[in-house]
Amino acid sequence: MKSIYDVLRRPLVTEKSNYMNSELHQYVFEVAPNATKAMVRDAVETLFDVNVLRVNVINVPAKRTRRIRSRRLMIRRSGYKKAIVTLSPEDTIDIFEGVK
Repeated sequence: MKSIYDVLRRPLVTEKSNYMNSELHQYVFEVAPNATKAMVRDAVETLFDVNVLRVNVINVPAKRTRRIRSRRLMIRRSGYKKAIVTLSPEDTIDIFEGVK
């Protein structure tokens, strides 16, 4: 990795991650395949100026799915790595918050 900007790829926004944001103070990011917990912690603390309590890293496996028009045609979605970052209760990340 060259810098902390290469660690975080994008935030993952789903119904489950929205619940985790509001109730558990946890935020979900897609991260680089070779990122470690320490690298994710440093990147989030530096970029968003928050206090990270805990980082969990999960390798999401690749999945097979079908095309919409041709139900017989199988394609493969690539796997990725995601990180669940737990912040202290007084900290928030603005990109996950709704319209203010």
